[in-house]
Amino acid sequence: MNAERMTPAEEFEFYSQPENLRPQGPARRRTPRLSDPIAVRFPPTVLEQIRAVAAAEDRSVSSWVRRAVNEALPTPAR
Repeated sequence: MNAERMTPAEEFEFYSQPENLRPQGPARRRTPRLSDPIAVRFPPTVLEQIRAVAAAEDRSVSSWVRRAVNEALPTPAR
């Protein structure tokens, strides 16, 4: 595996090979669960733009919105 980002098709091909399904390195704890969900509503035109940008970055809409909010905060959340 290389350090460059893979396209979804390259990821599919990589993980379709059994030797790439074995865990690598020591086990890691997952980060704590995110807090409670909140409902945020956007106008349809804004939501279309968010979906397009998130897809272009290979992110979910939720992940993209969390990152955008975190970048807008004066002190990014940890």
